[in-house]
Amino acid sequence: MINQPAEEAHRKLFQSIAFMTSAPDLMRAPEDSGREIAFAGRSNAGKSSALNVLAQQKNLARISKTPGRTQLLNFFSLSDDRRLVDLPGYGYAKVPEAVKAQWQNAMAEYLTGRESLCGIVLIMDIRHPLTEFDWQMVDWCQEGGLQLHILLTKADKLKYGAGRNVLLKVEKNLRDMNCAATVQLFSALKKTGLDQARATIYPWLYPEPGQG
Repeated sequence: MINQPAEEAHRKLFQSIAFMTSAPDLMRAPEDSGREIAFAGRSNAGKSSALNVLAQQKNLARISKTPGRTQLLNFFSLSDDRRLVDLPGYGYAKVPEAVKAQWQNAMAEYLTGRESLCGIVLIMDIRHPLTEFDWQMVDWCQEGGLQLHILLTKADKLKYGAGRNVLLKVEKNLRDMNCAATVQLFSALKKTGLDQARATIYPWLYPEPGQG
C-alpha cells in the first residue's frame, strides 16, 4: 500500500515531465549526467500510451495507428537532471530492414553506453508477452546490471483472472532465468496500475542514500 504523501509526490513528479529533444544517436543526446529511465517495447505494445497516462498528458508521446513511428531516442525532462527516454519500438513495424537495423544499433549503443541510464521499463502487450525481442531486452538489462520493471499493458483486454494468470506465468519464466525484474498489470485505457508503476520507478530516479 502506497502512503498518500508519497503517492502525491510521485504524481507531481511525472506531471512535470516535458519534451526535451529527439536524437538519432548518443552523439546528439542530452548531456550524460544525472539519472535516466528508458521505456522500451514492441511497436504495438502501447508504449506511448503508457507514457502519456503516467504523465497525465494526452500528447506527450505521439501515438500513431502505424506501429514503428518512434524512430528516434526521445528525451523528456522531469526535474533537475532526471529524464525519461522513449526508445524506438521494435519487432512489429513494417519498415525497411535497413531502418530496423538503424534502430537496433541506436538502442544497443544507448543501452550499453549511457552512463546515466539506471533502469528500463519494458512494455509488453499482456496478450503477447515475452517475445524474442522482449527476451533480448531482458538479456541486455541483466548484462548491464540495469533495473527492469515490466508493464503488462492492455490488461483491460482480459478478464481479471486471466490477466493474473499471465502475470504469474511471466514472473515464473523470469525467475527460471534468474531475472530479478518486477512485473505488474497495466491499462492505459482504464488507468490501472498507475500508482504502482510510479512508485516502482520513482526510487530509481531518487534513490535513498547508499542505494543509488
